[in-house]
Amino acid sequence: MRGSAEQVGRLLADDFVEFGSSGYAYDKQQIIEALQQEKPDPALRISLTEFAARRLAPGIFLVTYRTTWDAGADEPGRSRLRSSIWKLIDGRWQMVFHQGTPSPLPD
Repeated sequence: MRGSAEQVGRLLADDFVEFGSSGYAYDKQQIIEALQQEKPDPALRISLTEFAARRLAPGIFLVTYRTTWDAGADEPGRSRLRSSIWKLIDGRWQMVFHQGTPSPLPD
């Protein structure tokens, strides 16, 4: 799904913005283009933990979680704290904001 511009475009709101773990900000079109250029690494293992969803207002949720990347013995693992704001727009849930923040690996 990440490589499908159509599917990603449906999930992201038109005014979507991301603050990446790189420190740069991205809009919807930039994210779609970047995901289309991704080349999957079959050795990469990504785990998602600490998932939580909090209702901020009717039709608006904050979702938080941690991703941990394990690329194998040759590379150190990486961890990111992630947060997304989802809004119910015209009957479907769309992401309006996302942020990834580098964090220490959990013990």
